[in-house]
Amino acid sequence: MNFPRTLCFLLASLAMGLPGASVLAAPPAKADAKADAKADRAASEAVLAFMRAEMQERRIPGLQIAVIRHQKVVFSRALGVANIQHGVPVDDRTVFSINSGTKSFTGVAIMQLLEQGKIALDAPVSRYLDALPAAWQAVTIAQLLNHTSGLPDVLDAEGDLLPGGMDGAWKSAQTLPVQFAPGQRFSYNQTNYVLLGKIIDRLSGEPFLAFVRHRQFDVVGMPDSSFGDSADVIRNKANSYRFGRDGTLRNVVEEFPAAMRTGAGINTSATELGKWIVALQQGRLLQPASLAAMWTPSSFADGRPAPWAMGWPAIRRGAQAHRALAGIGGGRSAFYIYPDDDLAVIILTNLAGAQPEQLIDTVAGLYAPALRATGGGGLALYRLREQTGRGGFDDIDGQLREVIRQYAVPNPSEASLNGWGYRLLSRKQVKPAIAVLGLAARLYPDSANVHDSLAEAYEADEDPALATRHYRRALELDPDNRNAAAHLQALEKK
Repeated sequence: MNFPRTLCFLLASLAMGLPGASVLAAPPAKADAKADAKADRAASEAVLAFMRAEMQERRIPGLQIAVIRHQKVVFSRALGVANIQHGVPVDDRTVFSINSGTKSFTGVAIMQLLEQGKIALDAPVSRYLDALPAAWQAVTIAQLLNHTSGLPDVLDAEGDLLPGGMDGAWKSAQTLPVQFAPGQRFSYNQTNYVLLGKIIDRLSGEPFLAFVRHRQFDVVGMPDSSFGDSADVIRNKANSYRFGRDGTLRNVVEEFPAAMRTGAGINTSATELGKWIVALQQGRLLQPASLAAMWTPSSFADGRPAPWAMGWPAIRRGAQAHRALAGIGGGRSAFYIYPDDDLAVIILTNLAGAQPEQLIDTVAGLYAPALRATGGGGLALYRLREQTGRGGFDDIDGQLREVIRQYAVPNPSEASLNGWGYRLLSRKQVKPAIAVLGLAARLYPDSANVHDSLAEAYEADEDPALATRHYRRALELDPDNRNAAAHLQALEKK
C-alpha cells in the first residue's frame, strides 16, 4: 500500500462526501429518534432472550454484551458468573481476556505513530529494526499488520512457544525458513506482532504497554483495562474456562510474555471496550482518514483480496455487503464494528470455545434488519433449535425450510451447524447430532470437514459402514485430512 497516496485520496473522499467514503453513517434525524428508540427497545428484549438461550446451549458461565448504535450504548448486560469456584457474578466492571482482540489496539498504535510521521505502512521493517535475518528485511509494516509477511512463527504447531522461553523462541524463529514471499499468502502469525511491538518501543520512546495505556486507555477513560495473563493479579478478572475432551470444565492457564502482548494480553470490560470504540468513531484516537485507512481490507501482491485490514480481521468487503471489522480472541471474546451501519456489537465471555463471533451478526441483525441476510444465518440456527426442541429432529429439513420462510433468513453456516452437532455429541445426544450434521452435509456437500464430522457421529453411533462412507468422502474432498485418514485406517482394521 502506498499510504501517503491512499491517505490523500481518503481525505479528499471524505471532504467531497463520495458514496461509501465516510467512516460512519450520519446520526439519525430527530424525527426518527423516537421510532429508533422504540425499535432499539424491542431489539434489546430479543437480544436478551437470544443471549440467554446461547449461554445455555454453549454452556457459557458468564458474559458481557454491549451494543453501540449511533455512537451510543443502546444495550448492555452482564450475565452469569465470573468465577464458578467462588460464585462471583459478572457485573459491569468485570474484565475478560480478549486475547488476540489485542491486535486491534496494536493497529491503532501503529496508525498513531503514522500520524506523527514516525512510520509508513509501505516501509520495510529493516528501516526501523537492525540485525534482522536477510529474508525478513523487505517485509513491510502493512504485511506485518495483515499477516501476509510469510515469516516463521515463534509458536509451534500446538500453539506453544518454541523451546527456550521467549528469548529462545525468538532466536529459533530467526533461523527458520520463511513460509512464502511477502504478500503472496495469508498466514496468521505471532512473529508479526512481536516485531510490531519492538518497532513501537523504539519509535514511541516508551514500552508498548505504556504507549497503549497513555495513548489509548487514558485518553478514552479505561481505568479497569490492563495487560496480563494467568500469572498476574488482575482486579475484577473473570476466570477463564474450557471444556475438556471428557466434558469436564477446566481452568484455562495462559501465558503472554511481555514481548507478545502486542498480539494478546488485554483484559477489559464490554463497557470500557465500548468507550474505546466510540472514541475511535469520534476521532479522539485517530483522524478520520487514518481510521478509514486502518479499516481498508488489504490485498495480496497479485491484487486478490486478503482477509485482514491493518490489525483487524475484515469480515466482509464493500458497503453493499455490510462490511465489518473485528477483534476476535481465544474463542471467547469478539467485537464487530459495522462502519456503514453505524453499529458495533461486543460479546466477552469466560469460556474458550464459546465462539461469540458466531453470534454477533445475529445480534446486529436484530437492530439493523438489513444485516439479517448476512453472517451465516445465526438467527436461522437459533430458531431451528427452538423448532427441534419442540418437535424433535426427525424433520429437520422441513423445520429449516419453515424457519427460512417465516423469518426470511439464509441457511445456517457450515461452521455453526458443525458446532451445534459437536455440542450434541459432547452431551451423548448421538442421534440428534447425526440429524444436525446430516443436514450440514446436505447443505454443504462439497465440504470435507462436514463429512468428517458426520463420520465421527456415525462412529459414535457404532455404524462403521456409514462412518467409513463419509470418512472416504472427506478424503476425496481433502486428501490432506489427517483425522479422516486415521479414523478410516482404524475402522478398516476392525
